[in-house]
Order: sequence, then C-alpha cells, then structure tokens
Amino acid sequence: MDFVFLIGRVLYALIFILAGIGHLKDFNHTVEMTKKFRAPFPRLSAATMSIIAVLGGISVAFGFYAKIGALLLFIFLIPTTFFVHRFWGIADKQQRSMQLVHFNKNLSLLGVTLMLMYLGSGPFSLE
Repeated sequence: MDFVFLIGRVLYALIFILAGIGHLKDFNHTVEMTKKFRAPFPRLSAATMSIIAVLGGISVAFGFYAKIGALLLFIFLIPTTFFVHRFWGIADKQQRSMQLVHFNKNLSLLGVTLMLMYLGSGPFSLE
C-alpha cells in the first residue's frame, strides 16, 4: 500500500507543476496579473512565483527534499490564496462564487502542504 502515498504525492504536486509551467509559457499574462494584484516588481514576482511552483511541485512529486519543496509550495499558496482569490471583494455573484471555490481549494492545498512539511515525502522518495 506504500504506492498510495506516492500516487497522492504526485497528484498533489501536478497542480503546481502544470500551473507554474503555464505561468511561464504565458509569461506576459502572468506579469499582467501580478500588476493587477499590485505585487512588487511584477516581472520578478511573476518569474519567482512561477519557478517556486514548478520547483516545489517537482520536489514533492519525486520526494527529493520534499519538506523544502512543501515549504516552497506554502510560500506560493499564501499570496495566491489571500490576494488573488479575494472573493470577499467581488461584486459579481458568479465571479465571487468562482473565487470562493479557488480560495477553498487553496486552503485544502495549504493543509496538505503543512502535512507534507511535517511528515516528509513518505515511501518511494528520492530522499
């Protein structure tokens, strides 16, 4: 049953790897989003957060320094959750509902991140 932890770790990490790659592939859009949310140094912030997502995801997926990788994902999730998905500041009911779903999803991801920071990568890891 050890493989179940591996599958869970990879599935969890996949969302960050794919999102980070997507942010890098459409970098100009990512920079525009960082400007919209008033992040400091928009180009640097966009690049840093995208790379953090990819590296953290890869680290967790392979179980290579997974606690550090989980910390990177935690660093990625905090501003994403509380600044990008601010459902409480949106007047449009449909947009507010969509952002609430993303906010709650990210809270769940934060919970898994904290568990990985505590437990580590588990079986079938490169550590």
